[in-house]
Amino acid sequence: MTRTLIAAAALLALASSPAQADPVNDKIAADLPGLMTIYRDLHQNPELSQQEFRSAKILAAEARKAGFEVTEGVFGTGVVAVLKNGPGPVVMIRADMDALPVEEQTGLAFASKARGKSQAGTDSGIMHACGHDTHMTTWIATARLMAANRGSWSGTLVMIGQPAEETIGGASGMVREGLMTRFPKPDYVLAIHDSADLPSGAIGVKSGFVLANVDSVDITVKGLGGHGAYPYTTKDPIVLASAIVMRLQTIVSRENNPLNPAVITVGSIHGGSKHNIIPDEVKLQLTVRSYSDGSRKLLLDGIKRIAQAEAEASGLPADRMPVIKVEEPGGRATWNTPELAERARKVLGARLGAGRVLDPPPSMASEDFGDLARGAGPGTQSLIMWVGGRPKEQLDAAARDGKQLPGLHSPFWAPEADKVIAAGSEALSVLAMDLMARR
Repeated sequence: MTRTLIAAAALLALASSPAQADPVNDKIAADLPGLMTIYRDLHQNPELSQQEFRSAKILAAEARKAGFEVTEGVFGTGVVAVLKNGPGPVVMIRADMDALPVEEQTGLAFASKARGKSQAGTDSGIMHACGHDTHMTTWIATARLMAANRGSWSGTLVMIGQPAEETIGGASGMVREGLMTRFPKPDYVLAIHDSADLPSGAIGVKSGFVLANVDSVDITVKGLGGHGAYPYTTKDPIVLASAIVMRLQTIVSRENNPLNPAVITVGSIHGGSKHNIIPDEVKLQLTVRSYSDGSRKLLLDGIKRIAQAEAEASGLPADRMPVIKVEEPGGRATWNTPELAERARKVLGARLGAGRVLDPPPSMASEDFGDLARGAGPGTQSLIMWVGGRPKEQLDAAARDGKQLPGLHSPFWAPEADKVIAAGSEALSVLAMDLMARR
């Protein structure tokens, strides 16, 4: 702790003395025009999950230029860059690379016009609607900063470009392909994520649960079809599916402890082909979100129980019971190690000022970042930080007027990328240098 406070004080003095050069901010300022060129290129050329071939090549090339030893092709398109700089801790920094099947509507001069097919075979537009283009550019900026400031730290830096975050599985896939055995195993794992809810340049540091478990559940509701004029001769799966959808809402409202966050959303319902035909089946698609393992089990068990009970109440025979499939892998909740979160708050507060280091609420969105620390095993601390990307005046105006602004995954989301990249790379570099401070 004493070493942390000394390092934080040194960083504060460095940042606050106008007559003294600041090697971190000076390099960010010098590199930012070129970094924005990279960002715009990544934004214009997004790639879907496990198709991040071009993005991975860009990250690998930039890491090699900075002096890292680079391995490509870890879990398909994953990149691992290692910079050894004497004895000390191992710090891993992750950036996710994949984009979303979203048609961009931001109106930016460099807006994506890319199209492609997802793993499900669906043709769509492609957009970095979750800001992974800012994450990759921040990763490049951080790699350059850490390489240029080797005299300020001692240890091993492992930087990874991760595929398939949006489909959940890229982190665990890299772990399965030897991320924690073929390369130095981290003592600390760090990442950033842009935020539509924090003012541009602010850093959000949350202790404990920060992102939720997520499960995708498919329910095939079976029935006995027939003519719409004679419903009494059928077992109508549309009526049954509707009953299931309504009853599912009671799991959260009547079975779950309200102090344990939980969400069940039916995002898709499909069945039937014509006005006067009662179909044989209806398909439902659900997203299920929670934090604790206990809440997760309660929700998934409740979904199975209600679907079966409603089918029995509708008089379906045993061979026509609903078929319920929970997709694997599901996303595990992301936990920020409290000790590391507190350290980050102190270090970044000293560096940036307490007003720029915020404590945001946890989110029911999901991420697979937590699988990296789980893959490393006990003793590895992890932290994902939010980096604000929305002008403060927009947030203030929206709060005053009760207006909902477009956020992550929206076709209209366009963060203030330069501020995300500058603040994110400063936060990651300063925290990594503190964790690996020379004794």
